[in-house]
Amino acid sequence: MKKRVARLGLALLTVVVQATLLLAGCRYDDTAVQSTFPEARNPTPVFTNGSDGYACYRIPAIIRTPNGSLLAFAEGRTNGCSDFGNVDIVLRTSNNNGVSWSPLKIVADFDTLQAGNPSPVVDRLDANFPEGRIFLAFNTGIASEQETRKGNGLREVWYTTSNNNGLTWSDPTNITTSVHRPLRPDIDPAYNFADDWRSYAIAPGHAIQLTNHRYAGRLLFPANHSEGDPLDRFDEYRSHVFFSDDHGRTWQLGGSVDVPSANEAIAAELDDGRVMLNIREQSGRERKRLVATSSDGGATWENIHFDDALPGPVCQASILNVTLGDGRSALLFSNPASTERRERMTIRTSFDSGETWPIAHEIDAGPSAYSDLVGLADGQIGLLYERGNDGGIVFWSGTIASLAK
Repeated sequence: MKKRVARLGLALLTVVVQATLLLAGCRYDDTAVQSTFPEARNPTPVFTNGSDGYACYRIPAIIRTPNGSLLAFAEGRTNGCSDFGNVDIVLRTSNNNGVSWSPLKIVADFDTLQAGNPSPVVDRLDANFPEGRIFLAFNTGIASEQETRKGNGLREVWYTTSNNNGLTWSDPTNITTSVHRPLRPDIDPAYNFADDWRSYAIAPGHAIQLTNHRYAGRLLFPANHSEGDPLDRFDEYRSHVFFSDDHGRTWQLGGSVDVPSANEAIAAELDDGRVMLNIREQSGRERKRLVATSSDGGATWENIHFDDALPGPVCQASILNVTLGDGRSALLFSNPASTERRERMTIRTSFDSGETWPIAHEIDAGPSAYSDLVGLADGQIGLLYERGNDGGIVFWSGTIASLAK
């Protein structure tokens, strides 16, 4: 009798939880295995606020180089955690899978103004650089996002490269006229596009190089922009991609996802050669991720939908295609899983290219925000993430196998 009462009580509690989540605008997903990560992991501090001359660090991005080093990028914000101001792109390197990290290095500096949104990728298919070449795309700004949306600022797009696993970097190259559409001929006669793109931000997080089908070698960077005068709830925003098919010699725009308030995005190449774009919805109406796929290497987008299985606050997220020990592939997704606030950093796993997400592991129950996933050596996975908007940036690692069960 007591067991029956206990079962009835548990069932009633489940109904109450489901109803509460539905009222809060969150779809209750009873198919996902919700748990904390089975292996104990204490994240390692990588960028600590108040250190090395920067009051705040935000906007993480990470890649693994051909020699096995990890390159962790972030925005070093000199005077505080505000998005605009004296902001540099900084780098730390690890040669032992994230156990320890090198001294800080500045990679991009726009004087007292903003250099931000680092997005790195390794070009592994250029015959001129058989040991790989790293591309780091970023944008600069001369005014806040709000003022730029009003037409009073300018965002420009740049990239820099490294041929030696991040030890040294080239002078930045400006590719604004190829991948942006600003209407600011008063600043530069070349910036005379009727499209009138204003705010502009790359990713943030890692970019990708396509390997399948006829687009093999393409360096593809997700980004977002605003079009024309500001609209209510950021509805003038659109996500898009840009890419290079000749190892950075020339660049061109891909397609935009024509959904109001589509904002920060990150991409993954699926097993069948399609590209998936996973997008932040800026207005907060949905509190779930916007997803689109492309069958032509990012030139156009289809199957555009909100994924009920990927709840979260208005925040950036990361996505990565990995290979399991048994040869199967899996898609990993990381974000703060709460629909109410930036907290509960969670990694979800899909075995069918994002059609379903049956497994979810909570990595950090506390405040968390932006993140970036990276594959490590020996079946490991790494996550560089913010401990909230003002808690610095840390690195976590675990096994891919544990995320798959």
